[in-house]
Amino acid sequence: MLIVRLVCALSALLCLLSMNHQTAAADPSTVAVFVGTYTGGDSKGIYRFDLDTTTGKASLPSLAAEVMSPSFLAISPDRRFLYAVSEVDAFQGKKTGGVTAFAIDPKTGALTTLNAESVGGAGPCHLVVDKEGKNVLVANYGGGSVAVLPIGTDGRVKPLSSFVQHQGSSADKGRQGEPHAHSINLDKGNRFAFVADLGLDKILVYKFDPKAGTITPNSVGSAELSPGSGPRHFAFHPSGKYAYVINELNSTVTVFDYDAGKGILTQVQSLSSLPTNSKATNYPAEIVVHPTGRFVYGSNRGHDTIAAFKVDEANGMLTPVGHQGTGVKNPRNFAIEPTGKFLLVANQDGNTVVVFKINQETGNLDPTGQTIKVAKPVCVRFWWPIE
Repeated sequence: MLIVRLVCALSALLCLLSMNHQTAAADPSTVAVFVGTYTGGDSKGIYRFDLDTTTGKASLPSLAAEVMSPSFLAISPDRRFLYAVSEVDAFQGKKTGGVTAFAIDPKTGALTTLNAESVGGAGPCHLVVDKEGKNVLVANYGGGSVAVLPIGTDGRVKPLSSFVQHQGSSADKGRQGEPHAHSINLDKGNRFAFVADLGLDKILVYKFDPKAGTITPNSVGSAELSPGSGPRHFAFHPSGKYAYVINELNSTVTVFDYDAGKGILTQVQSLSSLPTNSKATNYPAEIVVHPTGRFVYGSNRGHDTIAAFKVDEANGMLTPVGHQGTGVKNPRNFAIEPTGKFLLVANQDGNTVVVFKINQETGNLDPTGQTIKVAKPVCVRFWWPIE
C-alpha cells in the first residue's frame, strides 16, 4: 500500500511539474511582435518590436526582413519558421502572388530568408501553417482560389501540392461578381480546412490531408451565409465546438456550432458588429477569440473600432460588450498575445500598432497609451525564444 501511495504521489508531482512547465512556456514575459505590411512609401517589409507582457510597454520597431507586401504572416508551431504572403498580382515572373519562408533564430528571433514559391493565384491575402508544421495553406483573394505548399524539414516551402479554383458569384455585383477567397483556417483536429469566400457568401469546407498536402471538398461542402454578407475572416473557439465569421459587406458576426467528426458548420446566431442604430459606412476585417474562450473581438473599418462580445459557454453564442476606438484607424488584423492580457491592433491607415489591455472579467479593452509607428501595418504575430 505504501508503494502504491508513493507511486501516486510521484505521478501527481510529475503532472504538476509538467503543467507548470507548460504554463511557463506559454506565458512569456516578453514577446517579439512581427508586423506584416503593404510595401511602398515608408514600408519595406516585415517589422519587429518587443512587448513586455507584464506592463504592455513596447520597444521601438525595426525592419526584420525586406520582402514585397508581406500583408499576412504565419509562424510554425515549433516557432522556428515564419511564412509571409506577398499580396501581389505578379511574382517571380508569373501572374500570381507568392509565399516567402524565413528561418527564425531560436534565441534572438532574427529572420533569415530561406526561399519563396508562387501560390497559383493573384493577391494571396491569408495563410496558416498546419498543426503538424508540414504545410502552408493559402487563400488567394484576387485569384479566388486556395492552395497548399508543403514544408521541407529545413523550413523551405515547396511547389504547390494542391490547388482549388473557386467558381461562382453572389448578390453584390460590385464586390461579388466572382470568387474572393479571403481566409483559410484549420480545425483543432487538423482534419478540415475552412475558407471564407467573400465573393460566394460561403464558408467552403475541405478535407485536409497533412501527409499528402492536399485539400479536397468535404461531403457537406460549405456553409452558406445570407446573400451580400461577404464572409471575410473565421476563427474557432478553443473548445473546438463553435466557430465565428465576420462579414465585411453587411457588418455582421455569424456564430456556428461545429461537428468536428464530419466537418459540418451549423449557423446558430447572427448579430451586428456595430453599436445599435449606427449608420457608419463600415467594412469589418478580423475576428479573434480570446485564449480563454470567454470573449470574441472584431475589427470595424469605417466605424474604426474593435467590437467586443461575451461568449455564452453553454452554446457559444455572443452578447455585445462594447466598442473601443481610441487610436484606432482602419483596423485590419489584430491579435491577442499569448498571456491573454493585451490586444494589439494594426491600423493600416493610421500607420500604427496600438496596444489595449483586456479586462479579464468584462472583456472590455482599455487603452495603454502604447502606440508603435509602423507604415501600412496589416498583420501582427507573436514569437518568443525557444528553450
